[in-house]
Amino acid sequence: MIPLRDDQPCFSTPFVNYFLIALNVLVFMFELSTAFQTRGQLNAFLYEFGVVPSYEISLLTGTPGFSLLGAFFPILTSMFLHASVAHVLGNMWVLWLFGDNIEDYLGHFRYLVFYLLSGVAATMTHIVLNPSSRIPSVGASGAIAGVMGAYFILYPRARVLTWFPPIFLFHVPAWLVLGYWFLTQFMSGAVTSIAETSQTTGGIAFWAHVGGFVTGIVLIKLFPERPQRYRYGTW
Repeated sequence: MIPLRDDQPCFSTPFVNYFLIALNVLVFMFELSTAFQTRGQLNAFLYEFGVVPSYEISLLTGTPGFSLLGAFFPILTSMFLHASVAHVLGNMWVLWLFGDNIEDYLGHFRYLVFYLLSGVAATMTHIVLNPSSRIPSVGASGAIAGVMGAYFILYPRARVLTWFPPIFLFHVPAWLVLGYWFLTQFMSGAVTSIAETSQTTGGIAFWAHVGGFVTGIVLIKLFPERPQRYRYGTW
């Protein structure tokens, strides 16, 4: 099922959400320009700025030349890289759909902090549960999963117009849409871990999604709602 729009109103302009979407798109356009030169050059770029769990583990366990900055930098940069057009479009659509309400609730700066912390926690979850993987992990989906987790807590009764391919459209409560998504990510992560395919092949970082979603739930309970959130003089 594919969410199309929600009915939860916003009372402020989500400048940070717009910025994050624009930044992700611009970085992906840069990736495309790299890919058009040589495929090997793109792969080298993704290995350098994406997160390779086995490399991160080696850094964190005291490899000679260890640098905390060197270990953290790919965790940050990987959140703004994507593997394909479908990957970036899907992520940005979900961020557009749910991120504005979370920024509206938190305020601009706290929303940015919330987003980045969710992404870092999601990536760390992926590293811990896939310590031997030599495949670079990229994408904003871990941070966006945090946004989804926050929305799940704040607006469970919001109605989400959802497309069930090929032709069905229904208004579905947000808790059902997001809860179903989380359950599929958890089950897929469990199956992948049992099969141990994540150690040697690419694919979807399900545990990063799970970690981001749970982090979003926790953080939204810790972060205060911004003051004077509602517009006055409107009816």
